[in-house]
Amino acid sequence: MLETLTPIWQRVLQRPTVGPDDNFFDLGGDSALALELFNEVARVCGRDFPPVMIYHAPTITALAALLEETTAPSFPPAILLKAGSERPPVFITHGLGGSVIDFYQVVKHIRAPRAIYGMQGKGIDGAEQPFDRVEDMAQNSLDAIKQIQPRGPYLLVGFSLGGLVTLEMAQRLKANAEEVALLAMLDSYPHLNFLSRGQRTLLGLQQTRRQLLKRLVRHAPDQLQGELPLSPTMQRFRDSSYLALERYQPRFYPGKINFVRAAVQTTFPKNPVPVWKHLAKELVVDTVPGDHLEIMTTHYQELAAVLSRYLREALSS
Repeated sequence: MLETLTPIWQRVLQRPTVGPDDNFFDLGGDSALALELFNEVARVCGRDFPPVMIYHAPTITALAALLEETTAPSFPPAILLKAGSERPPVFITHGLGGSVIDFYQVVKHIRAPRAIYGMQGKGIDGAEQPFDRVEDMAQNSLDAIKQIQPRGPYLLVGFSLGGLVTLEMAQRLKANAEEVALLAMLDSYPHLNFLSRGQRTLLGLQQTRRQLLKRLVRHAPDQLQGELPLSPTMQRFRDSSYLALERYQPRFYPGKINFVRAAVQTTFPKNPVPVWKHLAKELVVDTVPGDHLEIMTTHYQELAAVLSRYLREALSS
């Protein structure tokens, strides 16, 4: 198995040599390369593993051992992404794709002496059926969080769909008289069905302009450049997550929401204030360069700086 995996790692990481115990991340690996790596593993070895597997098997030796097992490994809901010495820890929830691998660069650059856990979606390992309700996602994450941190104050961050999941988690904690010291939503919006008529109209005009601009560019691709096809497991998870998004109508939150918007909006409203102001007791908005995906993949340092400030301020008072 080592002989099979080594050339795959070399091709994906574009390195002439990769040792059996070399760490994927130390060699320059990131979330996009992890997706490419496991697509190659699925094609060559016939085993469909999600990219987050790289946290459990970051070397060729470790991955080879997993591939030789007859049963697929299962993932806990909470995965430690970064160790820390101070309490309370930070819990950051996945986006539509369900994998916390997308948080790698952001977490790496967050300046806070706290442990950071990624909340992994049920079913991302292919062993279980994914949830198709935000409420179920939130309760599943809360059950796992309570095992790590039984009482507040809680520090919660959510990206995209994960922002809605985190909002629902915060609602439930507040209802049980628990303190939520930080609720940070990263470019997270309800389904357009739950936007006002005026917001839907503006969003439609915005998307029409975007399509016209694409037509002016020769050979403009319909998909993002370099975007890779999803595995059946990841596609099933994404389909269930989108159904959850369609169903979830946010309720008024009796606390503060720290909202991070992407400077370049594509399929989301340009201004989050009309969407969220009436749904929160207090709303604070920061802007990070890039579009919805680029705030995680390209401008992660700017996003990490904002989150680092949020964490410093959350427990300072």
